[in-house]
Amino acid sequence: MTGTAWQARIECGGVVAGAGFLVTPRTVLTCAHVVQGDPVTVSFPNRPELAGLPAAVTVPGGWAGGATDPGDLAVLELDRDVPVAPARFAPPGAEQGSPSLLAYGFPDGYDEGVLAQYRAVSRTLIADQWVQLEATSAHGQPLAGGFSGAAVTLPDDRVVGMVAQVAGEPDVRVGRMLPTEVMARYWYGLGALVPGPGAASPAATGRLHALVRRAEAAGLDCDPDRLYGHAVGPFGPDLPPGGFGSLRAAAAYVQWQVDDPEAVPRLARRLAELLAGPPAPRTSAWSPIVVELERSGAGQDQVTVRVSAYRDGQRRPVDTGRLPRGEVRAYVQQRVDRAFVHLAEGAEALLAFVLPREWLNEPVAHWECGPEDSTPLGCAHPLVVTDATRHRSGRLRHHLAKKWRRLETGPAATALHRVDCTSPERPPSLRKRLRDEDADLVGYAAPPTALPGHFEAGLNVPVPVLLWPRTGCADVGHAPAACAGAAFLDALGPAVQGVPAAELPRRIRSLREEAAADDAPDRHWAKDIQLLWDDPHCFPEPAAGLHSPVA
Repeated sequence: MTGTAWQARIECGGVVAGAGFLVTPRTVLTCAHVVQGDPVTVSFPNRPELAGLPAAVTVPGGWAGGATDPGDLAVLELDRDVPVAPARFAPPGAEQGSPSLLAYGFPDGYDEGVLAQYRAVSRTLIADQWVQLEATSAHGQPLAGGFSGAAVTLPDDRVVGMVAQVAGEPDVRVGRMLPTEVMARYWYGLGALVPGPGAASPAATGRLHALVRRAEAAGLDCDPDRLYGHAVGPFGPDLPPGGFGSLRAAAAYVQWQVDDPEAVPRLARRLAELLAGPPAPRTSAWSPIVVELERSGAGQDQVTVRVSAYRDGQRRPVDTGRLPRGEVRAYVQQRVDRAFVHLAEGAEALLAFVLPREWLNEPVAHWECGPEDSTPLGCAHPLVVTDATRHRSGRLRHHLAKKWRRLETGPAATALHRVDCTSPERPPSLRKRLRDEDADLVGYAAPPTALPGHFEAGLNVPVPVLLWPRTGCADVGHAPAACAGAAFLDALGPAVQGVPAAELPRRIRSLREEAAADDAPDRHWAKDIQLLWDDPHCFPEPAAGLHSPVA
């Protein structure tokens, strides 16, 4: 126990009540049950000149007074700084690798102090509070009265916890300590002093905890689960079951449970950004969650599904699976929900389904958010589909990127190019017209199954935005009277007139909500609107084809 002048004796009303230890030049930690009288004084037995120093309880841990009540911690502030180096801390859990632990207490008759040698029984917390200690031998000093509040240390003098409960009988050689991560629940200042397994620098740890306090004081509205996802990155540990109930809990978990040394600095940087306020809004900025579906070579009914989230222009994989087509919806619902953790705080999410050309008419916008939320995905979030072939084609993406750059710098309004089903032009003629007119927005009166050649023209020219009714006219070439497709296009034109192409996902979501809320939703013209929208700037990393193993 060299260099441990920070070990302290606590007296209340002139009587030795327990132990404590110095953690800053004027801060001492002890148990709340030790300081239940006045006045409170602190002495440092290894520095005889530092005796009887007045102290006041500045932070009570919330202890209710019972022997097994939580929060048995008190923070004492001395009336002045003392010239003693404070205690050093080990990372949480370090006690489990040590064959012995030491505690310096002050039982009756030992005002100068005495040592007790114990070991940690298990990492399992009793009542989510205490680590059980038991003596390393049947002889020697037991944890008796006067040890409460003592630092529990490794052989190298680093602190791993504090004695909180001692044996009531002389022959019983067990006790309990509050480990440092539990102590930090009751005094947040401890978090800046205890290192984590990732070996983040003390400066980074201190900055993080200062930012957490600022965020709490400012009432910052943030999602701890999403911040955790930002800190650990796409390949970090999964979110703990139940998530985090507070920003403090998330910060403590990142500090003490995540091995990545960059996790603490990343979380600190993100908190600083949020406290600085949001950047100027950009109407064209989206944070996509991409769902890619593809037939699997493993069987006729098998589908390969990959879900990714994009953040800062980088794709973050969420999950990939191969499953029967009937199970795809539930799989996607769960993974989309998980993908939101990877998005930046406050980001505008865009759900993008990358589908084979024969599946472009799938009713993905009508899929429910989850088993307990019947809201259609297309009403809950802006949702688009895109064609898998051109999504992965370098040539088509190149041409699309050029068109989107023009759309972002040119006039906001885009004209709707109609493709009617009553007397449709031949696909080669349509392809030439779309290219000659440099079309940006095409509306079809019928779904892809009714006009396959015309859709191929729009996809391959390529046109940035295509719209159609999923349940529009099934046959083409009919008389114009009472044409549902024509009625759809008549209503669509004014609805999208003047809306920038980058804003169309948001506008279509509003139309879907309007249709769902209508007194007769099945008769609303926009009830089955499908939007194909593919801005390469939102997906800067072209995805390779999904792996389709042959059974």
